[in-house]
Amino acid sequence: MNNPTRLRWGILGAARINERLLPAIVEADNAELVAIASRRPGAATETLAKYAPKPTGAQCYDNLDALLKDDDVQAVYLPMANQEHAEWALRAIEHRKHVLCEKPMALTIADIDAIEIAARRYNVKVMEGFMYRFHPQHQRVLELINAGLIGEIRSVRASYSFMMRPARLYRLADDTAHGGGAMWDIGCYAIHSLRLFFRQAPLAVSAVSKYVESGADSVTSGIVDFGDGRYGHFDFSFERARRCEYEIIGTHGGIKCHVVWQLPGDVPVISWWTEDGRQAEERLPYSNHFRLEIEHFSDCVLNNRDPALSLDDARANCRIIVAALQAAAEGRTVKI
Repeated sequence: MNNPTRLRWGILGAARINERLLPAIVEADNAELVAIASRRPGAATETLAKYAPKPTGAQCYDNLDALLKDDDVQAVYLPMANQEHAEWALRAIEHRKHVLCEKPMALTIADIDAIEIAARRYNVKVMEGFMYRFHPQHQRVLELINAGLIGEIRSVRASYSFMMRPARLYRLADDTAHGGGAMWDIGCYAIHSLRLFFRQAPLAVSAVSKYVESGADSVTSGIVDFGDGRYGHFDFSFERARRCEYEIIGTHGGIKCHVVWQLPGDVPVISWWTEDGRQAEERLPYSNHFRLEIEHFSDCVLNNRDPALSLDDARANCRIIVAALQAAAEGRTVKI
């Protein structure tokens, strides 16, 4: 018997992100994992056995379309390759499935527009999967800013990196036009976190990149111009030690989030300082941002609420990413 207080989820792919995502669905208070599918024979069964913290009874499919045709599935999580997101999001929507799509939502604004049109037609909810935004540490940062602690924001720096391991080389197999490289993989986080603190639309972006043989970027740095001397600085790399932090500098002080990607065992730490000599380091309780993301989206579907991350938000992020890739490729500042 279906439980009306739990959203019934299917996972459309056996990607590595299931290590964190699959247990989050199983453990969420308002979600139930009922199916997982993969195009690789046996991969769905193997993934479920590996990452489910307890038996789930979920159906395993060796065919993605079979999951979409499963009437027991109400919502799907889509963790496929970046260039496949738009296609499979649209397929899921046409089967009247709600969609939580792993970032990036799509590689073009046109694809996001098409997803929105389909979502309205079939009356389903769609959200881009930036799990980090659901961690309480970012709400705490916003509280400090809104309290006037650091004054008016003038710059934000976002740095994300890790050393590329052989098992992850698939991230560099395609060029940037086809979703490969650091920008689409981790740079989207940097752009997204900059935008959290600059609420106005950007004016222009400049960037420089290092490319590998495939045409994918392995390192990119740049600046987003938000006008009136307000700049967002982004920097990300597959060739540096793990770093996932942002720092906000205002007219009266600064705030730093030390670990944006919270892994099991990480301690959420925020530090701040002001020009009048005050400073503090705040340690927050552990929170699983994947589980919080699943619970949020499930609540939106079950109670007909709008997701916190709208398709307008996805469009705004994509617009900057595309402009930054163009700026790096052409060696010039690109107006947005």
